[in-house]
Amino acid sequence: MAQAVPAQSEPLPQIVVTPTLVPTPESEVASSITVITSADMQAKQERTVPDALADVPGLNVVQTGGPGGATSVYIRGANANQTKVYIDGVDVSDPSATDGTFDFGQLLTAGIDRIEILRGPQSGLYGSSAIGGVINIITKSGEGPPHVYGSLEGGSFGTFNQTTGISGSVSRFTYSFNFAHWSSTDTDVTPANLIPPGRPLNPDAYDNRTLSLKLGAQISDNFDVGFNTHYIESKLYTTSDDFLGPESLQSINNNQELFTRTFGHLVSFDGRLDQTLDLAYTDYHRSFLDPNPASDDFELYDGDRVKVDYQGNLTLLPGEIATIGAQHELDQFDQPASLSGGAVSAPFSASVTDDAAFAELQSNIGQRFFNSANIRFDHNSQFGNAVTYRVAPAFLIPETGTKLKASLGTGFNAPTLDELYLSIPSFFFFANPNLRPETSIGYDAGFDQNLFGGRASFGATYFHNNIHNLIEIVTNAAFVGTYANVDEATTQGVETYVSVKPWDPLTLRADYTYTRAEDDTSDEPLLRRPKDKASLSAIWQATSKAQLSATLIYVGPWFDNNRDFTNLMPLPVPGYVLVNLAGSYDLGQGVTAFARINNALNWHYQDPLGFERPGLGVFGGLRLAFDAPAGGK
Repeated sequence: MAQAVPAQSEPLPQIVVTPTLVPTPESEVASSITVITSADMQAKQERTVPDALADVPGLNVVQTGGPGGATSVYIRGANANQTKVYIDGVDVSDPSATDGTFDFGQLLTAGIDRIEILRGPQSGLYGSSAIGGVINIITKSGEGPPHVYGSLEGGSFGTFNQTTGISGSVSRFTYSFNFAHWSSTDTDVTPANLIPPGRPLNPDAYDNRTLSLKLGAQISDNFDVGFNTHYIESKLYTTSDDFLGPESLQSINNNQELFTRTFGHLVSFDGRLDQTLDLAYTDYHRSFLDPNPASDDFELYDGDRVKVDYQGNLTLLPGEIATIGAQHELDQFDQPASLSGGAVSAPFSASVTDDAAFAELQSNIGQRFFNSANIRFDHNSQFGNAVTYRVAPAFLIPETGTKLKASLGTGFNAPTLDELYLSIPSFFFFANPNLRPETSIGYDAGFDQNLFGGRASFGATYFHNNIHNLIEIVTNAAFVGTYANVDEATTQGVETYVSVKPWDPLTLRADYTYTRAEDDTSDEPLLRRPKDKASLSAIWQATSKAQLSATLIYVGPWFDNNRDFTNLMPLPVPGYVLVNLAGSYDLGQGVTAFARINNALNWHYQDPLGFERPGLGVFGGLRLAFDAPAGGK
């Protein structure tokens, strides 16, 4: 017989892992972090990770069109390729990507338990690419009796989605399996005014199949092993450009992504030493086909990463945890012979290794002063050594519910294999093996204030980041192009929020971010970084069976280039407002009906310039969830 739950109980503290690599109450962390839970995504009915990230403070999400379009995330004004991304402990960046930007457009939210977004330079723990911050995606784990679930959804743009999954545990074995299928056939992306006369206007079509699996086994009381894998297979039909503009026939992007990890975890000395050794593998297979006669492009890309990682957490004293880690990473980029504009390029292959070690000390003094300090050394086989660090102190005043926080950190972003080694002589473009890593130093300072026993809170954080040695394309007088470390940039701004829970069924939150991001070399604003972004959200458990949510997102004006990036000067782009509504009703017997309206104002806007974002969309469906009865003795 289950115990009755007390009518009133203290809420459990939010535990985060990304800021320190050690599970820590969020209240004790100085770094700026946002946590999106599966409950949040379900209440708002966010089906893709770009949609889930859209209202996060300090982030700007840019997607070329509708579902499946290439999607970049800019954190605090840093470049999109300066964001580190993990799924279940696997670095998921593509070694074959031109500038290393991770494409969020292929990520569905089905099967995700939580997303932790850590802002500010984080290379002291995470190495390359963490100049803007880290986005850590954690999928669901199995626990308890079997839980079976699924959903069916249809709606605008020819959308038809399905999910299914099962999770649970048996004795010392845990399991979680999830499969999701997304299909949309009719998303208008190309602005009609760009279509040359006589050419058709083709809507995008997208198909995505995502499978995730997480297994665990408790071998003994102090030793367990685990395995997780995340596989994505997608196809996008979209419109490419030739010298006249958008083409007649659609291009086809095929994409296969595999992220897998196995690990062993040992706890010893009465829990004082916690060690993990894991092996991770990242594998990309991408192809691009442009069937139009004037382009005649067919390209293949294969990117692989093997990474061995050790982490040890040692409790020195109560409140003092020392963490040490070591990593070995091999990145490989292979491109078979490809066809571009009638010219055949030779096969290409390149690789690079990185060996790293880091140390961190996490301190808790009197439950009032908390600090995390780390330092990391990387040795890259191409450019040599990089040393980065971060210190993040926080001071709590429990009597007033106040947290004062600050951080100072450095970051670096290694040049990609494409930038270092892939030359295209037929187009007078050459790689540069002498590139140096991009670097940064950044700091922030702010406060969080709780009121009325946690029913209300507000806060503000100022951030500043100086970025050096930015890698850009340069062309000489003979029109020969290459990459070079030529630019400097400064990003700064303020993130503010107010959160109110007037009564238990209703949660309200407002966020506003001001970002100023400028190229210090040209004194021009950085592209695709709006100065102003604000969001309002409400989640209301109207009855025991009915739940409603509403989200408003405002993105202010910004600067961009035209669709094919041939404009010499930045172009001003107007801002936009999105209103998304969602509701669900529990029909009983494990069945829930739901519906949502995306872009309820039918706001027509382009982001980036030259790519229409979806207009008004109406969707609905059923969600099923069943728990098997707990087994007897």
